[in-house]
Amino acid sequence: MGLVVQKFGGTSVGSPEKIMNAARRAIEEKNSGNDVVVVVSAMGKTTDHLVSLAAEITQKPSKREMDMLLSTGEQVTISLLTMALQAQGYDAVSYTGWQAGIKTENVHSNARISGIDSDKINEQLQAGKVVVVAGFQGLADGQEITTLGRGGSDTTAVALAASLKADKCDIYTDVTGVFTTDPRFVKSARKLDGISYDEMLELANLGAGVLHPRAVEFAKNYGVPLEVRSSSEKERGTLIEEETKMEQNLVVRGIAFEDQVSRITVSGLPSGLKTLSTIFKTLASHGINVDIIIQSSTDSSLASLSFSVKTGDVEETVHVLETYQSELGFEKIESEGGLSKVSIVGSGMVSNPGVAAEMFHVLAEEGIEVKMVSTSEIKVSTVISHDDMVKAVEVLHDAFELSQQPAKVL
Repeated sequence: MGLVVQKFGGTSVGSPEKIMNAARRAIEEKNSGNDVVVVVSAMGKTTDHLVSLAAEITQKPSKREMDMLLSTGEQVTISLLTMALQAQGYDAVSYTGWQAGIKTENVHSNARISGIDSDKINEQLQAGKVVVVAGFQGLADGQEITTLGRGGSDTTAVALAASLKADKCDIYTDVTGVFTTDPRFVKSARKLDGISYDEMLELANLGAGVLHPRAVEFAKNYGVPLEVRSSSEKERGTLIEEETKMEQNLVVRGIAFEDQVSRITVSGLPSGLKTLSTIFKTLASHGINVDIIIQSSTDSSLASLSFSVKTGDVEETVHVLETYQSELGFEKIESEGGLSKVSIVGSGMVSNPGVAAEMFHVLAEEGIEVKMVSTSEIKVSTVISHDDMVKAVEVLHDAFELSQQPAKVL
């Protein structure tokens, strides 16, 4: 007898019929002899609806009150799913995040989980009940309700699995698993049987929307095996664990991409050891995330710096830099929008030199200009024109033979 944590996203519980389907999945696991904890998101577009309601009241709602509002979405789902389980003759109980003992830092709208008191859940599991928990929320010091930000229900599920020492955490979504790239854009994209934590973390950080990076990081840190599965199709999904033996002969495991990327170029910077740290500390203090960074010297005393940010942050980035121009000492700022980032990811790159060279060759053959590059041991990211994004993903997917099913390694 084991313990399984199941997580159902908003689209998987978006209607009474889908909630009944989620209940059946939990019952199947219970009937196989396992204890079951189910974590759920708000139904369908509930969160969007609540956000729009707030906007009708005020354009600047406080983050505290938004947490109070948004946390109600999951409360609807947990009660309905518990009713569905009880209607099928199964003993079940629902808990909000704070009732389930999920503690967070005292930050509204994007809190991190700081600890879990799982005694109440364990007590109900020992009584034979299915425990249904609201994802995306917790309780900070001072009895403050907080929410965990985007992907918060994934993080809740993995954190609970770690705290409860679950044998597995199944993430049910509207896709059948993790694909070599987004099948909505590349028809030959193939579902992976397995992928490592590190590879999934890179893909998630680089734009793959199947799992939130924070959830993958939690799973890696605590050794929680994850499986991304379809909530509607009864088939195996993609297993995410420390090392996968299923497709070791793949040098590149997947391709991630994201649009809404812009490049900021700061020219005429004084050369010096503290120039970079001063600029990026200034941006970080205003909550601006910087991605790819390139520095070049123009002469003995001046340098030029380019970095990428999300397009939505361009206006604030330029404003912050201009505000501190006298302290930073640069001459000019330029911005370029209409860009995208395309990345290849695979642990096989470590022992296979020339992967980056092949990527650049393939893009050059298609006349796709690479504007910026970033690398790590298991990924190569390029910033290119948004107009070339889909073509770049398609040709790279073909070049690295990701549509072909590799032989299994036993």
